[in-house]
Amino acid sequence: MNNHFTVTIHDDNGVKQYNLHRFVKQALLYAILFLGTLGIISLGTIVYLDSQVDAIEVKRLQEQSDFIKLQEKNKELNNHIEGTQQKLKDKKVELDKISDSLSEIENMMGISPVEETSLLQRVDLVKINSEDMATLLQFIPSGSPIPYAGITSKFGYRTHPTLKRKEFHRGSDMKAKMKTKVYATADGIVEYAGFHKKSGYGRLVILKHNYGFKTLYGHLNKVVIKSGAFVRKGDLIAYTGNSGMSNGPHLHYEVRFMSRPVNPFWFIKWNAQNYNEIFEKEKKIPWQSLITATTHIKVLKPTRAQPSSLPDPQSKGK
Repeated sequence: MNNHFTVTIHDDNGVKQYNLHRFVKQALLYAILFLGTLGIISLGTIVYLDSQVDAIEVKRLQEQSDFIKLQEKNKELNNHIEGTQQKLKDKKVELDKISDSLSEIENMMGISPVEETSLLQRVDLVKINSEDMATLLQFIPSGSPIPYAGITSKFGYRTHPTLKRKEFHRGSDMKAKMKTKVYATADGIVEYAGFHKKSGYGRLVILKHNYGFKTLYGHLNKVVIKSGAFVRKGDLIAYTGNSGMSNGPHLHYEVRFMSRPVNPFWFIKWNAQNYNEIFEKEKKIPWQSLITATTHIKVLKPTRAQPSSLPDPQSKGK
């Protein structure tokens, strides 16, 4: 068996021949195959790595884009947080103002809130008390029966302008022009409506209210309701005049409790703003019993008295 081969090399110096052993031939063949395989693997690796670099670059660009979007969202979120914080500050200012206003209302109602009481609990408490207040102001005479323009003759002893003798004046003579509208000062039943010669009040309306109260409206020019009718606070009942023993147009207004006259002035000026004041000014009425009696009664749509501009309680008027 031939275990060698001849390698012939031609150059300028002639022909040279080299005899190589077959083992060397195989080694060279293996080396060539190895180097070829290595080259193919290297080429494949380069191609693969190049594709991976491209993929990494695409991923980097995507992550960079996502990062930019995230920054924009964070910026929007920060703006939203800043806006929310500003709104919260504004709301806190509003709540502080509400709390201050609520404190004024609580003082007006005589409520002393507990230190730990929340604002919502305070509002609920005021709501309950305001409902009780509205009920009392609806059923018991309160507010002015006419747009207030002053008192010409007060409640109490005086010299009668017509009879010229000293006697007790049971009501307040309220200044009014002829045919001024007169309104009921509380819910009630019309006990009397017409001309009342015996009393000297001329055309007279008497309203009977809850809990022993009555109101009288005298010297009227015209009565627009009839006896037995039900009226609500604020309903038109008559027009002022000069009928009966009167020396000029005005409204004689009385408030009676259990048939006894009480000073109408405190009831004329009584409203939600000075709600507690009448309890101190008018001692003849058992207010606590009345408040207890009306605690569970709620008026769904309370009505208001006529707007008034009243003088200082100590003012004597003319």
